[in-house]
Amino acid sequence: MRALRAGLDDYEFEDDDEALLAGIGDDADIPRLMPALPVLAIVGRPNVGKSALVNRILGRREAVVEDVPGVTRDRVSYRAEWNDRHFTVVDTGGWEPDAKGIDRSVAQQAEIAVELADAVLFIVDVNVGATSTDEHVVRMLRQSNKPVQLVANKADDGRRDLEAASLWSLGLGEPMPISAIHGRGVADLLDRVLKMLPKESAVAKQEYGGPRRVAILGRPNVGKSSLLNKAAGEERVVVNDLAGTTRDPVDEQIELAGRVWRFVDTAGIRRRVHLQQGADFYATLRTQAALEKAEVAVVLIDVTEVISEQDIRIIDLVLESGRSLVLAFNKWDQLDDERRLYLEREIEKDLAHVDWAPRVNISARTGRHLEKLVPALETALDAWDSRIPTAKFNAFLTELTAEHPHPLRGGKQPRILFGTQAGSRPPTFVLFTTGFLDPQYRRFIQRRLRETYGFEGTPIVVNQRIREKRQRR
Repeated sequence: MRALRAGLDDYEFEDDDEALLAGIGDDADIPRLMPALPVLAIVGRPNVGKSALVNRILGRREAVVEDVPGVTRDRVSYRAEWNDRHFTVVDTGGWEPDAKGIDRSVAQQAEIAVELADAVLFIVDVNVGATSTDEHVVRMLRQSNKPVQLVANKADDGRRDLEAASLWSLGLGEPMPISAIHGRGVADLLDRVLKMLPKESAVAKQEYGGPRRVAILGRPNVGKSSLLNKAAGEERVVVNDLAGTTRDPVDEQIELAGRVWRFVDTAGIRRRVHLQQGADFYATLRTQAALEKAEVAVVLIDVTEVISEQDIRIIDLVLESGRSLVLAFNKWDQLDDERRLYLEREIEKDLAHVDWAPRVNISARTGRHLEKLVPALETALDAWDSRIPTAKFNAFLTELTAEHPHPLRGGKQPRILFGTQAGSRPPTFVLFTTGFLDPQYRRFIQRRLRETYGFEGTPIVVNQRIREKRQRR
């Protein structure tokens, strides 16, 4: 090791090279219990501005907003902060009485959000006034026995404040006029919210920190929401045969095989993002953002259909993000022998570039073999976090280059002077070389790293820094 480092003295190095060679500490997170944040649910009938208020509270465009009713369908949780107090705000779909089909599922999720909240904001459109649907919502809220603040949204000016007075008739106390779009009155509303919320939630679970965020990805209608519901043991998200039911990423803390995970159900990524419009376009962007916050991605593939270009594009998206990867082949209980034969050929042909990813065969609808998901997740995360000591890595490089030296290029042969692992998540290696290494040779190094050290379930990054000899004076 010392001899290798001494051999670098003849070469020019930059300041960041020296910092890298000095060593980088382990960046692994230690799981720890976090306090249960108080929960604020936002409810109301469709298109009254619930998601717009969520975005105003968060200070960013997080929830999908479109000027048509029924965009939000699941109950979606976000972390919020006001005056140094942290809390969870829950956006819900529009509540309607006697709803049927998917609208009934959306209404049920809103009712569950109220049940699992410490306080509720009930949003009414001041331009429309109190409707019969609002009166039904009031009855539902009274049965919940939760503290409720009535909010008159879309009060863009003082004239609308007078119209908000008519909402006293709902019997929920003084209505607060605000404009979620313009931010008018929202600060005063949040001051009142902090007085309603307890210091620590009476209903939420304690949360765990650490590398356990699992993003569930796949094309529309592949079974992502069914997987989350089955893992959670409850109807956590709306499931419907209608493709594209999920639009906002839905977080849920789940216990599987004695370990706590945070599963994130995402919107299905459609074939061409640039051709999407409205809610679907923004849903896809939020899916990509959810992936960036995750540690491992579970990509669901429907085995009853041919592996498509869309499936491969979603996998490539995970690789580009540097997240660890698990392939879950869903609807395995519907697979016949003939389709199984074709599927194996498709996997060999189309998924050869991710043959290192753990594979599990499951049925999200029935929960069959769901327990196999946990070892696959653990394997992928362990590989994603792993580090190789510098001395061991350089011994590996010395042996590899002795057996398979880099081919001559233009009469010159680039040499690897030294190598180190610059980071994990994903494992990233830096090679100091005397010349440019061919991409094929870098891929060869990646292959040999996998053969020697495993790295099952994680992409590997191999970078190079070309350094020239110092000029003799």
